This record gives sequence, C-alpha cells and structure tokens, in this order.
Amino acid sequence: MTATSHGRARFLWAAVSVVFVETIITGLALAPAVLFIHWQSTWSLSTWPRLALASLAFVPVYLMCACSLMLYSALATKALGWRTPANVELPLSEYSWPVLHWGRYLMTIHVVRIFAGPAFRSTTIWNWYMRLNGARLGRNVWVNSLSLMDHNLLEFADGVVIGSDAHVSGHVVERGILRTASVRLGRNTLVGIGSVVGIGVQSGADVQVGALSVVPKFTTLEAGGVYVGVPVVRLH
Repeated sequence: MTATSHGRARFLWAAVSVVFVETIITGLALAPAVLFIHWQSTWSLSTWPRLALASLAFVPVYLMCACSLMLYSALATKALGWRTPANVELPLSEYSWPVLHWGRYLMTIHVVRIFAGPAFRSTTIWNWYMRLNGARLGRNVWVNSLSLMDHNLLEFADGVVIGSDAHVSGHVVERGILRTASVRLGRNTLVGIGSVVGIGVQSGADVQVGALSVVPKFTTLEAGGVYVGVPVVRLH
C-alpha cells in the first residue's frame, strides 16, 4: 500500500470514528430528554395541561442535555487523546495521526459550541468545560466568545477577559501546512470585541487589546500596554 493509500485509509477511519463518537456522545446527552418525553406520555392528564407542563420543562431539559454534552465530549476527547499537537508544522495532505487527532478534536468542540455554547458562554460552566477539555484557566476568567479553538493550547492567567466574538486559536493553516503554538495571556489581560489573537501570542499582566484588533502570531505584548489596530500597535 502506498503512502497516499495509507493516508486515505487513516482519513476514512478518522471520519468514521468521529461520527461514531459524536453519535454516542449526543445520544447519551439526549437521554434525559428522551426519558422525560417517555415519562410525560404516561401522565393521566388531558392534552392541554400535558402540553403546558411539557413546554415549561423544555428549558430545564435543554440545559441538562447541554451540560451532559459538554461533560461527555470533554471526557471522550481526553480518553481518546484527541488534542491539538503543540509546536508542529505538518502538511494536511498526508493525513498524519496528529493532524487527524486535531481535526477530530476541533469537530467535538464545534458540536459543543453550537448546541451548548449559546446558553453557557461567559459563565463558570463554560470555563469548567474548557478546563475539562484541556484549557488552563486561572480564577475569575470570563470567556464571552465561542470562537476559541484548540483549548489544550490556551493558557489564561487570573482575571483574563475575552470579549464577544473574539477569536483565539492555537492553530493556523498556511499553504496546506498546519502550524500550532500555545497562546498565553497574562493576569488581567483584556481581549476586545471581535479581535483576533494569533498562535504563539504571549501577553504580560494588565494588557488591553482594543476591539476589532489583530494580534499577529508569535507577538509578545508587554505588561500594562494598550494595543489597537490591524496589526496591533502599542498606544502607551
């Protein structure tokens, strides 16, 4: 079997395995809703009271399912070793195992942020999920964005605030090459609304990144600085 054939076989296995795992995870997460619907069907009530009670139960059941999805997804990726490899430069076309682990890891994060993210972003529950999924977060960290990827490559010190729709990622794909590096944000760093923080970025304490700014990859932001622009420049 040629190297190309090996790569295609690995890709096929990765695709099948992530669908299988997501099917199991989602099924387990939906179990409370299915059990509730079954239980509700046994109520000896007329149609309208039954529908009214079922409607009132929708939000609690959804929140329970969303929490279950976060828990099972994080535990599954940890057990299976699906993580973004640190400090690598790998061609996507070869479908190496580190690349496939990365792809499956991002897929599970994507599913969680669609179904659970809108309810729990900027809460301690979302921080709990990110920690369980590999992120290293200090105390009083607030993440008000669903555009954070590669959780295992993110390290936020105490008091870090990530604004709405800010994008922080530990990977970039350039000309078919996957490049990764950790992002480390120092104490009380603020990343403004809609900003982009590239791979390998490090910040000192009390740094502020203005809204809609871009911090290029491998940039070091000095402590106490205020940075704005595309790319960012220090104001003072």
